[in-house]
Amino acid sequence: MAEEPVRLSKAVMALKACSRSEAEKYIAGGWVRVDGVVVEEPQFRVGAQKVTLDADASLLGAASVTLLLHKPVGMTAAQAAGLLVPSNHAADDASGIRTAKSHFAQLTPLLELPREASGLAVFSQDWRIVRKLNEDAAVIEQELIAEVSGEIAANGLERLGRGLVFEGRAMPPARVSWQNETRLRFALKGIAPEWVEWMVAQVGLKLTALKRIRIGRVPMAQLAPGQWRYLPQGERF
Repeated sequence: MAEEPVRLSKAVMALKACSRSEAEKYIAGGWVRVDGVVVEEPQFRVGAQKVTLDADASLLGAASVTLLLHKPVGMTAAQAAGLLVPSNHAADDASGIRTAKSHFAQLTPLLELPREASGLAVFSQDWRIVRKLNEDAAVIEQELIAEVSGEIAANGLERLGRGLVFEGRAMPPARVSWQNETRLRFALKGIAPEWVEWMVAQVGLKLTALKRIRIGRVPMAQLAPGQWRYLPQGERF
């Protein structure tokens, strides 16, 4: 008599002697093969096929993940999300997380950059990360590099750091310094990146390019434009 097909998750439970939840995580993590082919759908039905679990199978990365992308210039967050595919995964990602199809679903863009800015963009499935970057947005420092042209007004650097007023209200203080003759480094809390263009205009400068290189304690590091990496376990904003 032919073997009655069962859900793949049930077959993994029997194979691994684990719970259904753990079995589904192994499957979603890309660790399970049916006749040598990776299958990532727990509801997939198997009968006489051979079900195997990779020898180095781990639940690391099976939980909700956060992806860090170097957003190119000219893209909205929705457009940049289209770059989050396996082929754009940075080769030097040291997180140890194994890529799975489930990692590209239900990602929330956080602390979005203006279309014409580039740099570090965050997309997360993790409700804890989503809540932190939303609720603590005003107190998380963002580091940006602004390319500018023109001649800065007298005391302009001091005004950028502490002295700008918008509609009668003082802007939050910022740390601003020159990197070279055309680049300003901004470390901002409570000021969204889209305000930088207005800020530099108040001291006689024109913004020509803007790149975010850090959010809190998380740097963009060596990510090339269009590439992404995982936020490693234990790394915090």
